[in-house]
Amino acid sequence: MISLKNTYREKFDKLKCCVLIPTYNNEKTLSKVIGDVLEYTGNVIVVNDGSTDSTRDILESFTQIKVVQQPHNMGKGMALRTGFKAAFEQGYQYAITIDSDGQHMASDLPVFIDKIEKEPGTLIVGARNMEQSSVPGKSSFGHKFSNFWFWFETGVKLPDTQSGYRLYPLEPLYNMKWFTRKYEFEIENIVRASWKGVKVDSVPVQVYYGKERVTHFRPFKDFSRVSVLNTVLVVIALLFIKPFKVIRSLNRNSISDFFQKVCF
Repeated sequence: MISLKNTYREKFDKLKCCVLIPTYNNEKTLSKVIGDVLEYTGNVIVVNDGSTDSTRDILESFTQIKVVQQPHNMGKGMALRTGFKAAFEQGYQYAITIDSDGQHMASDLPVFIDKIEKEPGTLIVGARNMEQSSVPGKSSFGHKFSNFWFWFETGVKLPDTQSGYRLYPLEPLYNMKWFTRKYEFEIENIVRASWKGVKVDSVPVQVYYGKERVTHFRPFKDFSRVSVLNTVLVVIALLFIKPFKVIRSLNRNSISDFFQKVCF
């Protein structure tokens, strides 16, 4: 097992890939998450999104990682945006995002690495098994809701568009101007990345919803923000993205075939 982990440590370096951990008041699980990730790579960036618990002290005990401190809590989306910028400016080409609440398993990191070796430049989403008994009902509903709208907006089918366990290609995202700052950012970035021509795919991952897990997702407020975002994205898709794709697909032969069918 040690040799296998060392193999992936080398692969992380070769691919210029880091692990990005946004965190806010997850003192009960943060240390274990970081420790588990360090078994596979030392390329770790943690964005402390203005935590008010013992997060700062925990991070100071890990001298081998890069820590970015947000002055106050700005939301998960802003933490990710800050982390992407820091990772790209440090020379990384990919960043795997993993939540600090303990729901994601570091043992799944090799799955992302194996996938990106075969499909360079892909944005990879870790698909959770949402049918397992430990998954809250509201998460299962939101997951199906989100999957449908992502398909409608992009034409791409994904089994889990809400998972925060992802591998991002950094270069195509670096200069994009984002609209959102909180949880809905994870919807915005995969939709707009797909619109930009980035391939979006998935890999199966494990998920753990333990009692020690602390989530800052606010069901009513955050679901409302996601709904507003999807409304905006649907309008953009219908008015601009889909018509533009149709226009781009047209050529002299396809136009000629169309008029032949209509006229004759």
